[in-house]
Amino acid sequence: MREEYDFSDAKRASEMPHLVRLQAEAAKGKTRITLYLDDDVLEAFRERAEADGHGYQTLINDALRSAIRPECAPVTVDALRRILREELRAA
Repeated sequence: MREEYDFSDAKRASEMPHLVRLQAEAAKGKTRITLYLDDDVLEAFRERAEADGHGYQTLINDALRSAIRPECAPVTVDALRRILREELRAA
């Protein structure tokens, strides 16, 4: 490995049409924003992401999607117990 590299002739990604296309395809349907989250919330998502093998941003996105569309939220143990109790009473 060299101690120093010469990037004087390097081009920016925005100057390379094939890289511009790749970047556009990767970001399709997504918007970059700045968002402040509490440290403990972010740490919890990062820990869960590491345990599950997913990206923490994907988990945050899924949680936000569940909040705006509760019918898409994963079933929790408490919700399952409530539904089972209701069904058993009705039977």
